[in-house]
Amino acid sequence: AFFSDKEVSNNTFAAGTLDLTLDPKTLVDIKDLKPGDSVKKEFLLKNSGTLAIKDVKLATKYTVKDANGNNAGEDFGKHIKVKFLWNWDKQSEPVYETTLADLQNADPDLLAKDIFAPEWGEKGGLEAGTEDYLWVQFVFEDDGKDQNKFQGDSLNLEWTFNANQTDGEEK
Repeated sequence: AFFSDKEVSNNTFAAGTLDLTLDPKTLVDIKDLKPGDSVKKEFLLKNSGTLAIKDVKLATKYTVKDANGNNAGEDFGKHIKVKFLWNWDKQSEPVYETTLADLQNADPDLLAKDIFAPEWGEKGGLEAGTEDYLWVQFVFEDDGKDQNKFQGDSLNLEWTFNANQTDGEEK
């Protein structure tokens, strides 16, 4: 015969969540653009999860519908300038500026550094339950040349925002 004792330790490991939400889901729906036109739109990036978001990688895909079949390989996306701004102020300088064509071919890691790091780097990302506005200005660049080939064309843009957690830490 012997004495014994038993204790039970109940432990819980609950993973946090990353949930980046965008408002509005459709940022731009513009008709009748002409060279020289621009539009500035705001959208809300909200961290609806329980973990802080370190950065966001932006992936760009677009398709061009050549209405008259006369673009001769010229990419309409090369004529759409995209400017990312963190302030609505008209004097605000873009934190990043490129064309849709270059954006589609850009490395999402570099875009995260160029677009989100200037704003979120100082405060360590987007904390859980917080939100931030990002403004984007689209410009149909007037290159001073004949751009008639783009009359009636349309461009469908898809942006995918991939949020990343902050670095792991000792708990």
